[in-house]
Amino acid sequence: MKISRSQFISMLSLLVALSGTSGARAATPVKNIVLVHGAFADGSSWSKVIPLLQAQGYNVVAVQNPLSSLADDVAATKRAIAQMDGPVILVGHSWAGMVVSEAGNDPKVAALVYISALVPKAGQSAGDATDGYPTAPGSAEVQKDAAGYLSLSRKGIDEDFVPGLSAVDLGVAFATQEPWNSAALAEKVLDPAWHSKPSWLIADANDRMVPPQYERDTAKLIHAKLTVLTAGHVPMLSMPDRVAAVIIDAADSSAK
Repeated sequence: MKISRSQFISMLSLLVALSGTSGARAATPVKNIVLVHGAFADGSSWSKVIPLLQAQGYNVVAVQNPLSSLADDVAATKRAIAQMDGPVILVGHSWAGMVVSEAGNDPKVAALVYISALVPKAGQSAGDATDGYPTAPGSAEVQKDAAGYLSLSRKGIDEDFVPGLSAVDLGVAFATQEPWNSAALAEKVLDPAWHSKPSWLIADANDRMVPPQYERDTAKLIHAKLTVLTAGHVPMLSMPDRVAAVIIDAADSSAK
């Protein structure tokens, strides 16, 4: 049976449309994870999470923040994002909640994961993010040197920052802490990425560095998917499997 030219064109158009619809249903998984450490730490704070993510096929980079300023830490994070081929899940711990809220505006960032984090409203600095909440106990163990850089005492590391870890892990956490420039506390984030990017948030019931109620309230404010852990401030070291599970959930949920 012969068909007319107009019928042929109509059939061809239908096939193209069906092909496009089929392609739209095939989600592309997010396989790139950028981990950003907070104050009083370095990239080794992710040492127990990285193998768990790599075992599941994720491409993982842990940023080494200079902790010299918000701008410097954002620049370091953006360099890591630029190295990734494809969309990225951007994960920030503690002070790095400020960093990923700024760097997360990068178009390659598909979603944000906040862990025990300071999460700014528009125009807020780290210094005023927790206004109205009780002062965290660990702040009493923060020490400032002559150059204005902050570090934690050994007591602060053991009892407030990473309580409950083995003696070996406590020693490593103390030895690898990176001093944090106190001037960074005043730097503001003008347009936090959580306004436009889906977010996940891990709050710690036993956090002694950031008020636990602040973390829960922040999850509601930014409409984040909340996970509450019975952990201290650095659950990546005490509950790495639970932290990895949240990051993987963010990656799976952000597939496009």
